[in-house]
Order: sequence, then structure tokens, then C-alpha cells
Amino acid sequence: MPVQESLTEEARRILRANDRGGFTIPTAGLYPFQWLWDAGFTALGWMQFDEGRAWQELETLFLGQWPNGMLPHIVFHRPEPTYFPGPERWGVARTPPTSAITQPPVIATFVRWMLEQAQDQALAEAKACSLYPRMLAYHRWFKRERDPENTGLISVLHPWETGADNSPAWDEALARVEVDPALPPYTRRDTAHVDPSQRPHQSEYDRFLTLLEVYKRAGFDQLRLLRECPFRVASLLIDCVLHRANRDLLWLSRRLGFADEAEIEGWLEASQRGIESLWDEEAGLYFNRDLRSGAAIRVGVSASFLPLYAGTASPQRALRLLHTLEGWARQVRYLVPSTDPYSPRFEPQRYWRGPVWAVVNYLIALGFAEYGYPEMALRIRQDTLKLCEMTGFSEYFHPLTGQGLGGSAFSWTAAIYLAWGQAEGPVR
Repeated sequence: MPVQESLTEEARRILRANDRGGFTIPTAGLYPFQWLWDAGFTALGWMQFDEGRAWQELETLFLGQWPNGMLPHIVFHRPEPTYFPGPERWGVARTPPTSAITQPPVIATFVRWMLEQAQDQALAEAKACSLYPRMLAYHRWFKRERDPENTGLISVLHPWETGADNSPAWDEALARVEVDPALPPYTRRDTAHVDPSQRPHQSEYDRFLTLLEVYKRAGFDQLRLLRECPFRVASLLIDCVLHRANRDLLWLSRRLGFADEAEIEGWLEASQRGIESLWDEEAGLYFNRDLRSGAAIRVGVSASFLPLYAGTASPQRALRLLHTLEGWARQVRYLVPSTDPYSPRFEPQRYWRGPVWAVVNYLIALGFAEYGYPEMALRIRQDTLKLCEMTGFSEYFHPLTGQGLGGSAFSWTAAIYLAWGQAEGPVR
């Protein structure tokens, strides 16, 4: 059997093995629940061979949506002892239990893509129509409770919300979080599954959990947290993914006849300005921002290229980003490292401080392709597929050696292989 065909079968097997009856866990043991942006990427994978199951993934995710519209980053559909912090630590009184923070809002974009590629158009239209009001409520929550002053930038109040938990972009902001002296004792579960050298440091975990206690003391009141939370940043991953998702929600509103275009267009105008305010001409890169100090966070990360995916960048800035990434490529074997490899904070095997992530590569490559740089898009796609072929469907990969890192048999990496592996061009 050819390598590609064999790996396609293995990727499908992983999704089936990680299926828990309507939702897909990222990987057994390490992540035994349903995560928000994982569910979106996983649905793309299911879409390649089981369309009904793909739509079910998203419907199950929305069972965790809060009445205020917030879509939580974890839905605890059933008890599992192998993960911390579980529902008892979050203390969210609802069914099913959930976390109290969100994650990069990829869902509206993926619903559009799934609708566009569906073989069963009647099913896809019915599912998209059903999901649309829930997605709109989620995006309204972002605007109402995380950008109440209409700055065009979302306030992110926990590193876990960014999806890039321990990125060096958050070092200074996280260091300002004073560890709660009354922090309830805990035992990490992640380092029982993965080498600690590939995971966040204990000092970071203490602050992650301190912020969770800040959330609970505020009663999960978002506007109160905007005032009181010691960690508050603008995350390119959140802002660019949301801008693209709003573009696609606008498309869905028109396609499905919901007539919410004026409201969504207003959000897009604001976020266009907000994202472009994060550009640094000297560096040729976009930087995250510390919203407590107002200062740019001057460390390049893979999300620095996502304004291409958002579609906010000018052609001139897109060319600068191309040259910047070409520079990074001279320092690593495989693109795209999650941290600038020239940075002293670059750690090639520690979670979001250096490794390559297939899901972020997928978004970056799409951005370069849409701005007229298919060669770079193809390079990123080929690197990603090569990593899967070399070391399997790992959670993330070493950008110098290609070693698979983190969890194994990982759903979203398998899903990206399915979505990309059969394509003729550089992207979907």
C-alpha cells in the first residue's frame, strides 16, 4: 500500500478510535474531553469520509454553550480522572459541565468550508442553518463582553484562551500574576503522559490556576474581569481567527438569508483597524499586545503571520511577512516554528515555545496562498505532511529534527492530514 494511502487509513482510524459517541477527544489520557478549536479541525477531518459525523461534532460542541453565548474551551461530557483541571476545579454549575473560558473561534469558518465542500448539500444547509444562530450569539458575546469599547481588539483574560498556552508572548503579562497564597493544592496530570521538557513549567501552571481562581471569585462576570484580571492581552490568534470567522459568518448570513450583514460588517471594520494596529514596520511582523501596559509584545510567534489568514494585511505587509518567514526558514528544517527561531526564548521542543503545529500551519498556508504566494503555501503544506509521514500524527513537532512531540495519535493532526493530504494544491 502506498505511504499516503496507508497514512490516510491511519488518520481515519485515529478519529474513529478517539470518537466518544458524538464528540472526538484530542487524544486518550492527556486530553479526554472535547475542546473547542480541536472540534473544529476534527470536523474538517471527519468531513473527508463521514459528513454526518462531521456535523455531529459541532452540534455536540454547542451543547456546552452558555446562555450568554460564550462557547467554552472544554466541554466535560463525561467524567474522566486522567485530566486536570477537571469540572470540579472550574466549578461551573451547568449541564454538561464546562470550563469558563473560550478558545480561538474557528467554527464559523469551518461551517462555511464544510457547506461549500459537502456532497450532501441538503444536509449541510440544514445543519448550517441550525448552527448559525448559535455562532452569531457566540460572536456577539465576544463583541459585547470582550470588546465593549469597540477597540477592534478582543481582551484575552487567560493564556489558555489563546490556544498557545505557554507562548513566550505571554511571559511578562503572566509574570505579573501573583500566585495565590491560598491556591488549593493540585496534582498535574499532563506530565504523567508527556515528558515534562515538552510541557509548560510548574511556575506557569501555578499562575494558570491562580487566574482560574480569579475567574471564580468574579462569578465569571466578564466586564468585572476586564477591570480586575491581572492578565489581559490582545492575541493575534484570537483576533485573526475571529476576523476570518466574522467574514465567513457574513457569507453565511447572506447565503442562508439571516440578514445580519450590517451588524457583522461593523465588527469587521473595527477588527480590521485593530489587527493592523499590531503591525511593526521595523520588524516586518505583527506583534501581540499587552493590554494592561499598552505595549507591543516584541516576540515573533507563528500567529504573527495570521493577518494573512484574516485578510487584513496590505499587499506590502504581506510581502514583508513572506521575507520574514523566509528568514525563519533558514534557521529551521520544518516550518512554521511557533516562536521566532532567532529569539532567545525559542525552545524547539517545549509546547508553544518553538514546535511546529499542523493546525496553525494550515491557517498560515491558506493566508499565503490567498495573498498570491503559492510557493510558500506549498512549502508549509509539504513540511506538515512530511512530519506526519516521518513520525506519525503527533500533537506537535520539533522544527529542527522533525521528532514528534506531546500527545500521540492526535485527532487534529490526523484531521489536517485528511484535509490536506488528498489536495492537489497547497491548501484546501
